[in-house]
This record gives sequence, structure tokens and C-alpha cells, in this order.
Amino acid sequence: MPADKVILGQFAGAHGVRGEFKLRSFTEEPEAVAAYGPLLTPDGRALTVRLLREVKPGLFVARAKEITAREDCDAYSGLKLSVPRDRLPETDDEDEFYLDDLVGLEARTEDGAPAGRVKAVLNHGAGDLIELSAVPGRNGLIVLPFTREDVPEVSLEGGYVVVVLPEEDEGSEPDDGMPPSVRR
Repeated sequence: MPADKVILGQFAGAHGVRGEFKLRSFTEEPEAVAAYGPLLTPDGRALTVRLLREVKPGLFVARAKEITAREDCDAYSGLKLSVPRDRLPETDDEDEFYLDDLVGLEARTEDGAPAGRVKAVLNHGAGDLIELSAVPGRNGLIVLPFTREDVPEVSLEGGYVVVVLPEEDEGSEPDDGMPPSVRR
């Protein structure tokens, strides 16, 4: 996603036969997902969204004038939807920021040692997670809960986040995705 766009939600599939669809909101106030004008697909198509009802927290049944039948929904299924960054309000509080602003920041430990880069900020329903890549001395990606305990400092101006890395188990076998009983 280009830096001038911020993802606000995701097209979560068709709902019914008249072009209604499910829309998952990633905004702090879930109903705000439709408040910033047309939502854009990664390839630039615009959806003028009107929320009809919330079916569970953060998931809405919606309509868009560009979608008139269930078959139209197939072209949008699973797509992340964004708006241009300049449509969003600026944050006044230093502890308030858009999660997209963290992607690409340098990660450091509390003592200032390099700890990789922020690759992504994820949310699979149980809270925000911060994904680090290129962590010195570690293989693969490291995923931490995005909490004050695990990410005690965010400095957008400084271009870094401070993270508390989990302890490595000495003598543990590498995580190759195989259960210990299968690994030989």
C-alpha cells in the first residue's frame, strides 16, 4: 500500500443476492470506516459505501452504488480498502498515530541495540500485533503483541520503536514449522 493511502477496512464477501456485502472495519470507531469518502481498492477502483447494519463488532452489512448484484462482489472479495491519507484527521497527541505509520520504522531494544524493522502491524481479532523482520541473531519474523509492555516507546519523529524481544530458549531446536515428534 502506498504511503499516501491508509487501509480502513476489508471487503469480507457477498451478503444476499442484491449486491449487499460484508465490510470489516479496521478503524478505532468501527462505523467511521465509511466516513472518509469513497474507499479505494488496491487497483484504484472506488466504492461509495453506505453502512446498513452492524452484524458483529467491526463487521457491517453494506451497500455501494458500484455493486448492484451478488456476482459483482466476486471482484472485490478479500480486498483491503483504503482512503488517501489526506482525508484523515491529523493526530494531536504524541501517543496517538496511525498503525500504518509504524511500518518501516527501525526497531531497537531498550538498551538501544538494533532489533530489526517493523514489517507490518496485524490484527487477527485478538488485538494488534507488531511484526519485526531482520532481527539480528534471529531467524525469520518475530511477532509481538502491540502493548506498552512489549513496545514501550514509539518515536515517529525519531523513526524507531523500542521493543522487548522474547527470550530465546537455549538448546531449543530451530522452528522449522514441524512438530518435535516429526523433526529428525
